[in-house]
Amino acid sequence: MAKLVPLLLVLFSLLLLHGVDPAPPPHACDPSNPTTKLFQFCRTDLPINQRARDLVSRLTIDEKISQLVNTAPGIPRLGVPAYEWWSEALHGVADVGPTPGIRFNGTVKAATSFPQVILTAASFDSYQWFRIAQVIGKEARGVYNAGQAKGMTFWAPNINIFRDPRWGRGQETPGEDPTVTGAYAVAYVRGLQGDSFDGKKTLSGGHLQASACCKHFTAYDLDRWKGITRYVFNAQVSLADLAETYQPPFKKCIEEGRASGIMCAYNRVSGIPSCADPNLLTRTARGLWRFHGYITSDCDAVSIIYDEQGYAKTPEDAVADVLKAGMDVNCGSYLQKHTKSALQQNKVSESDINRALINLFSVRIRLGLFNGDPTKLTYGNISPNDVCSPSHQSLALEAARNGIVLLKNAFKLLPLSKRTASLAVIGPNAYAARTLLGNYAGPPCKSVTPLDAIRGYVKNAVYHKGCVDSVACSNAAVEQAVAVARNADRVVLVMGLDQTQEKEDMDRVDLSLPGKQRELITSVAKASKNPVVLVLLCGGPVDVSFATNDDKIGSIIWAGYPGEAGGIALAEIIFGDHNPGGRLPVTWYPQSFVNVKMTDMRMRSSGGYPGRTYRFYKGSKVFEFGHGLSYTTYAYKFRTLAQALYLNQSKAETNSDSVRYALVSEMGRGGCDLAKTKVSVVVENQGEMDGKHPVLMFAKHERGGEEGKRAEKQLVGFKSVVLSKGEEAEVEFEIGVCENLSRANEVGVMVVEQGKYFLTVGDSELPLSVNV
Repeated sequence: MAKLVPLLLVLFSLLLLHGVDPAPPPHACDPSNPTTKLFQFCRTDLPINQRARDLVSRLTIDEKISQLVNTAPGIPRLGVPAYEWWSEALHGVADVGPTPGIRFNGTVKAATSFPQVILTAASFDSYQWFRIAQVIGKEARGVYNAGQAKGMTFWAPNINIFRDPRWGRGQETPGEDPTVTGAYAVAYVRGLQGDSFDGKKTLSGGHLQASACCKHFTAYDLDRWKGITRYVFNAQVSLADLAETYQPPFKKCIEEGRASGIMCAYNRVSGIPSCADPNLLTRTARGLWRFHGYITSDCDAVSIIYDEQGYAKTPEDAVADVLKAGMDVNCGSYLQKHTKSALQQNKVSESDINRALINLFSVRIRLGLFNGDPTKLTYGNISPNDVCSPSHQSLALEAARNGIVLLKNAFKLLPLSKRTASLAVIGPNAYAARTLLGNYAGPPCKSVTPLDAIRGYVKNAVYHKGCVDSVACSNAAVEQAVAVARNADRVVLVMGLDQTQEKEDMDRVDLSLPGKQRELITSVAKASKNPVVLVLLCGGPVDVSFATNDDKIGSIIWAGYPGEAGGIALAEIIFGDHNPGGRLPVTWYPQSFVNVKMTDMRMRSSGGYPGRTYRFYKGSKVFEFGHGLSYTTYAYKFRTLAQALYLNQSKAETNSDSVRYALVSEMGRGGCDLAKTKVSVVVENQGEMDGKHPVLMFAKHERGGEEGKRAEKQLVGFKSVVLSKGEEAEVEFEIGVCENLSRANEVGVMVVEQGKYFLTVGDSELPLSVNV
């Protein structure tokens, strides 16, 4: 037997290398099983809806109820495997949650970890967003084909508006602007699901590469603030704000992105729980926007309708409320526990359950999981070798480079010389690889800290943590850090926040840097031979006005949470191998903004209330939305002449401000298509360095900024251009009156107002008259 063991090991190795294919991922309708030929749901020649209906018709009531939760058991008698609806892919495939659908415990040990979404958004490059999502979808399928996934439904993107700078989950979003957020939603969904960038691709057999789920529907942007939690929060939202700010990204996600999933949120909106609101889920999403997919609750969002919100009188009422509203699957176990008794009490019908299950199984069929072995079908050629591929990691580096924002650069301190004789790197985030990733991150392919990347340029760079504990910095070793700084020609401070300061279920209570970070920064800057570089790793804004006004702090960089390649990108920018071009996707407010209650959902200013986001906020700012510097300079010039648009509307009316207006709904698609114009802007790189530059175009009504009414300005378009030094390019924008110049009136109806509008790019301005 002793001689036999080595021989068996050799044979086993050979089998692994050459002889035996790994077990296929979980799937139904295996053609080697003759019974599958009897099932209509296995027939790929039939419509998906018909196949799903056939499957549901074969289930017992207990089997049906078992499928209404995220961890759905298998149905062995029909050859249907177990399925996990909950998987995460916010900025890379991740093994997050108590029952993760993804496991990195086999051939695949990691996945490409892109920058946290808030930094990715700062590139204002929708094609780059699409490419990132393409990679995430491809890697998700690669993990699935390796047999390390129990589902292919991913609960991303997060497209809530970053309304309040204290929100712990703002880092997960594309920022505060509905136009940017909607564009991000479309790009992400199309990329992940296997569509083309323009949305015109016909998916092979209707099959999805992976399933995207836009969340959290709707008006969700508070987690836990001063004792108020998302589980009980009742968001009082005006009809105007709902129509103009909170809903547009979800409308875009569904109508243009064609997302196959939506998640309803924990919070109530004007008293009604999101997951129990038929107006939201059925009449709006499925009716007006023609959503075809499944709707999941956030985790335990059904139980809280009875247990915490008291909206339902019994658990069975909660079950009835969500199923009749149009929700399909419960993240949690509440429907598994209480649906049968709700059925026995005639509070729900079997048809309510069937409707939900048809939606659920339709998505699984669209994913190709009922067509036999998925590795022999569309997307079956994606292998574990495609996960963490060199091209994917290169895109992660590109995304970090393009998102990082240069906030201040007095006297052109940056870039630093690569021949810097001595350099001190100080701060708790300089040598913290995990901080680079942000939340909802899986294990990265690789990770290089800012310190290690900087040492690639200055090998003998000296490091000091500065804060004795962590970014909380309750105790700072100021004297030692000052001593290190005094002995260096240049100093880079890497400060900011991490997931102990902002994350899901934890909002901030102020906007200052934690603990003694400010003291450490100013002391080091004062003692340094030359002005210092301050790098901020954080998702939400921080008030660093002390640094903007300090001549000893020459440069400030915001790097968000830049992902697995963020340390490298940061070093490249500091030493001039990459020209920064990112622009802030959120307003950076002063510390005084904490006097505004986070629970106040109003966007518009009113009385002493300052309003929110760049569109309505009337108050001082640390940095503006769209702010971002470069190592070169750009100039803009409108090539288009002043224009006038005429809306021939017989039903035009006059509002209380004596301004004539037309209803967008009355104009119809044809009228809106006619009310468009193209505007060209010439962008010139007038500096000494090549660069990539996001061009942002805003529009403002001549009466814009009137308190409680019109926005100060509104982003109407953005495009990214790459220009060599001295080069110019013409950038064209299509401006639609309905899409770009309309606003919501007090009852939430979109209107186009007569008057003069001004289109602006940088300091350049173009008048545009609209006549009704």
